[in-house]
Amino acid sequence: MANTPPGTNKTDHPVAYLTDVEGLWEKLAGFCRDNPHVSLDPEERLVVHPGATFVYGGDAIDRGPDGRRVVRTLLDAWRRQPSQVLLLAGNRDINKLRLVRELNGHPLPRTPPEVQRGPRAVLLRWILDNTMGARGAFDFRRAELARTDAAVSEEDVVTSFLEDLGPGGMLRDYLTACQLAHRIGNTLFVHGGLHEDSLGTVPSRGPVEGVDAWTEALNGWYREQLAAFVEGRLESGGVPAWEPVIAYQAPTPGKRINTASVVYGRMADERNHPTLPSRALIETLARSGIHRLVVGHTPSGDCPSLLREESFELLLADNSYGRVEGASRVFLRDDSVVVEGQVKLDDGRLEQVHFQATLGDTSGPLGRQVLDTGQLVKGPLESGGWLLFRALPQFRIEQLSVEPSALTGRSLGPARNER
Repeated sequence: MANTPPGTNKTDHPVAYLTDVEGLWEKLAGFCRDNPHVSLDPEERLVVHPGATFVYGGDAIDRGPDGRRVVRTLLDAWRRQPSQVLLLAGNRDINKLRLVRELNGHPLPRTPPEVQRGPRAVLLRWILDNTMGARGAFDFRRAELARTDAAVSEEDVVTSFLEDLGPGGMLRDYLTACQLAHRIGNTLFVHGGLHEDSLGTVPSRGPVEGVDAWTEALNGWYREQLAAFVEGRLESGGVPAWEPVIAYQAPTPGKRINTASVVYGRMADERNHPTLPSRALIETLARSGIHRLVVGHTPSGDCPSLLREESFELLLADNSYGRVEGASRVFLRDDSVVVEGQVKLDDGRLEQVHFQATLGDTSGPLGRQVLDTGQLVKGPLESGGWLLFRALPQFRIEQLSVEPSALTGRSLGPARNER
């Protein structure tokens, strides 16, 4: 393994990782329950235990009735323990910056005329449902507000979204606390993905050599964009000066992904089946001492997907769109990954996944792909079988348990598009 560059934090201490709870409090609470490194105190404050680091990988809101509660909890933890809490901005978090303009006279050109002419609540519902992939978010917010005010109106919901982005607003402060990329030891964390056209690239700037210099420059650009939003700065022609970060967190026009963005890139094929980065990208990362990439954003079943090739690992740990209610737990050190989670198999059985994987040990099937079927060997089940995962058309998934003997003699290899 390459030496860790000077000044880079080493993960000889544990890193607890969680991502994409998307407004579902139970996912955050379940992650903290009986967790040796992160817990909720009696006042429901998130506490990171001595010697540990907590990384939240992005997308705190949208798909559950506790978005503000989740944001408040994460932001409070960062404020109390800034050296132990790292927050990454997800697309569901950043895209709310659009609302300040769109709800105040500057809707998207494709907004239907009748929606533009209607009340702001009608416009907000349309924005969330049709342009942010957040169907139901309006009613989730209303339900959350109704816990303290049963008479909450639809206009109150609009006001709450805008207040969250205004001076002293919770989401504004949360986004200001976030980063786009962060390195700890030999592990690089981003929300969505990493590709040849995103690594080393900072919008409106030239190429940046070296992973550490690039992450610093990218995070600096993000801070500048948030500052422009806070100031309400407009460019010539009235274009918001923070428009570049809005484009950065969104798909490339006409596509489902944005490979030039670490926020909206995906480490998956067109079916959302997990795939490793290119060999050239892995080699570039290795030259900077990076041997592990950790992402959220892309659903890949009920528990994290660990993909392995020689001394490199890719971990996808999105917690959305699964068949189970809770969130998986991931603990990282430079030399190992621990994964704990629950899966619901295609036959309806609930199974527990719990394993520790040592970086560079590819002697077993874990993290490899069955070459003739494309199934990813996700990990051992407590019942004794191996969990096989495969993404299917129409965003369906396959989760099966097979006996260890069923993998004997099978051709296994890295999970790549070009297999």
